[in-house]
Amino acid sequence: QVQLVESGGGSAQAGGSLRLSCAAPGYIYSRYCMGWFRQPPGKQREAVAVIDSAGSPSYADSVTGRFTLSKDNAKTTLSLQMLSLKVEDTAMYYCAASGYANTCSLALPQGRYQYWGQGTQVTVSS
Repeated sequence: QVQLVESGGGSAQAGGSLRLSCAAPGYIYSRYCMGWFRQPPGKQREAVAVIDSAGSPSYADSVTGRFTLSKDNAKTTLSLQMLSLKVEDTAMYYCAASGYANTCSLALPQGRYQYWGQGTQVTVSS
C-alpha cells in the first residue's frame, strides 16, 4: 500500500512560518505530479501548490510569494515552506500524488490524485 507520510504543521502566529514535509516512495516522488492541498474549516479542499516530475512548481495566487515547494531527492521528500502566514492559511493540509504527470498543474482535478496523505493541521492565530 502506497503511503504518503506527512510531517510538520502545528500552530503559529500570523506572520510566522511553518514547514510541511511529505515522504513518498521513490517511484512516486520521481515520476508523479505531487502537490499540497488544504481544507479550511467549513470549506472545500483546494490546491495550494503542485510540482511536476521535472521539478517545476505552480502556486495558488493566495500563497504566491509566501509558500515555496522544494524536493529532497535523497530523502524522496516534498516540502512546503510557508512564510508570512495569515490567519486564513488555517486548514488541514494534505499531500497528494497523481499519475497524470503530463497534465500536472493546479487545474488537475483532485479526483486524478491517486494517493493522499493523512493530513496535518496548520493553525495560524492573530
